[in-house]
Amino acid sequence: MGSILRFRKLSYLAPVKLHTEKKVEQEKKAVDVPNPCFSPEPTKRALAPTVRRSGGKEWRCMDNCCWMIGFLCTTWWLCLFLFNCLPATLPGFQAPESPGVRLKREGITALHPVVMVPGIVTGGLELWEGKPCAEDLFRKRLWGGGFTEIIRRPLCWLEHLSLDNETGLDPPGIRVRAVPGLVAADYFGPGYFVWAVLIENLAKIGYEGKNLYMAAYDWRLSFQNTEIRDQALSRLKSKIELMYVINGYKKVVVVPHSMGVVYFLHFLKWVETPPPVGGGGGSGWCSKHIKAVMNIGPTFLGVPKTVSNLFSGEAKDVAFLRAMDPGVLDSEMLGLQTVEHLLRAGRTWDSIVSLLPKGGETIWGNLDWSPEENHACDLSKRKPLGERNSTDGNAKRSALKEPVKYGRMISFGKAAAELPSSLLPSLDPKTTTKKNSTSSCSEVRTEYDEMNREIIGKIAENKAYTARTVLDLLRAVAPKMMKRAEAHFSHGIADNLDDPKYTQHYKYWSNPLETKLPDAPDMEIYCLYGIGIPTERSYVYKQSPSSRCKSIPFRIDTSVNGDRGESCLRGGVSFVDGDESVPVLSAGFMCAKGWRGRTRFNPSGASTYVREYRHKPPASLLEGRGAESGAHVDIMGNVGLIEDVMRVAAGATGLGIGGDRVHSDIVRMSDRINIRL
Repeated sequence: MGSILRFRKLSYLAPVKLHTEKKVEQEKKAVDVPNPCFSPEPTKRALAPTVRRSGGKEWRCMDNCCWMIGFLCTTWWLCLFLFNCLPATLPGFQAPESPGVRLKREGITALHPVVMVPGIVTGGLELWEGKPCAEDLFRKRLWGGGFTEIIRRPLCWLEHLSLDNETGLDPPGIRVRAVPGLVAADYFGPGYFVWAVLIENLAKIGYEGKNLYMAAYDWRLSFQNTEIRDQALSRLKSKIELMYVINGYKKVVVVPHSMGVVYFLHFLKWVETPPPVGGGGGSGWCSKHIKAVMNIGPTFLGVPKTVSNLFSGEAKDVAFLRAMDPGVLDSEMLGLQTVEHLLRAGRTWDSIVSLLPKGGETIWGNLDWSPEENHACDLSKRKPLGERNSTDGNAKRSALKEPVKYGRMISFGKAAAELPSSLLPSLDPKTTTKKNSTSSCSEVRTEYDEMNREIIGKIAENKAYTARTVLDLLRAVAPKMMKRAEAHFSHGIADNLDDPKYTQHYKYWSNPLETKLPDAPDMEIYCLYGIGIPTERSYVYKQSPSSRCKSIPFRIDTSVNGDRGESCLRGGVSFVDGDESVPVLSAGFMCAKGWRGRTRFNPSGASTYVREYRHKPPASLLEGRGAESGAHVDIMGNVGLIEDVMRVAAGATGLGIGGDRVHSDIVRMSDRINIRL
């Protein structure tokens, strides 16, 4: 506010007058150009004459700007005042009792140590070594803080967050490392909580530093590279063993979130594997040290929006902004090619490839079929699970003349999203290997600049891509990224899990369809996630109108919508049920079917539980992000989820907290998937 007032004061300074006859003559002869904002005297040609206030001072446009900023700041502070004062002073505005206070009153106290594993982008990163443009940022946060460096020096900031395009590790002369401790992911930014609410509630029943730990890691790296560069997996193993001992040999409750779920799944296999590839804990390590794994917003089978992020640097929000004002994201002025820069940096983060859809067409569907067929697009009108009957499904099928083909993750044009598969051409992998050796780009920003422009046109010729062929598509448009990342991740389904390659090579360990759970029959596995929010599932694309060399040649076609008002296809994106980021299918399938009972993926028969939390948006601004939210990050403040985690950490079992709680169609969708168990 002080800066704004100083700027306003400068705008009132009268121009300096040079008291020379020559200067005076020049001023008399000069032709005044009217300016409605800064002209010292109103003229007839002025569009908006200034208004003279009492005291002789003129009312300028700058006054309007300052008053507007002052009004916004005053309103903001008033809202903060009301938020903090009204619950304590007015009846009907009392803040709800937190789960920690209520459970403490019931006599529940800390028992099992708790280890939290953050997901992608929510963990803080700080600079330890950098280029001259960042010499004053030593041990300051580049990610997960105030983000002021994005505005001050965006290209320098992006350069330091990018990894080496060949090795997937640090670029020469740059070292960025994960922030350690609970502060690594308690808040993503000022006032935007991630783990803070859960930590606060756990503290109310007795948790502290000796029995509460945040397993921070560099979320940009492939999972095995976090061990190779930082020994993150070894440190996590040692910390769990230490907490087990100093807390009276109580097993640990692990709470991963988002990508941290598959990161910890990788750890479960790593810790049993002999060195040098693994941690050498042996087959009984997990059974000895881990009570339960409570996966929040799990990404077990991948996230469809990862495909659009890697393909064109977009999701529905970016596509919407681009449609509203394409000049903001696509402008070349001042080098502001926002999407291109973000795509270039994102493609150096190998961890993103771990979130590509797993299981191919068996899980996600093909050109004509998907598990979500006959999905009710208007989630607000869907009946609770217990109130549905068979006639609801028949009525839904009759209403949907042509169901959405969710199996087509990327379609070029609305026709390709709806045509029968027999009328669709297929991708010829041979045509995507040609390179354009005569590229006119002075600087390669993305791998699209190395592609033959004719091949780009052929990719988009009325084609549709499924979860299987979309991997071929990414190999065609980003061969360097896929070659590097696929050495660390796999996305298929194992034919024979007894094949030694699945235990000896780490690229299979984060895929629940290509690895076994540990031999730990007493260990419990939970899938905790929100439902009731439209979540991205498939996309309709078009070729970009721009022909400049450094442009991304494809973008989501936001002009495409379904034929009916309640269609699942809106703005070029088809939606299904989920938590806004992860579809129900990915979050719940393994606990609902893949690991349920003794299966080849769960040979020891560890118990699994599905706990869904129906999304309820906040009723007013006083509720903040909502105490019953089911959104992917906001669910970390969901009072029901927090209570479930606290009760299990205090010694309860899955049956003790009520067993399964299912509101979605996850059981029906799982039954439609034909997979050998």
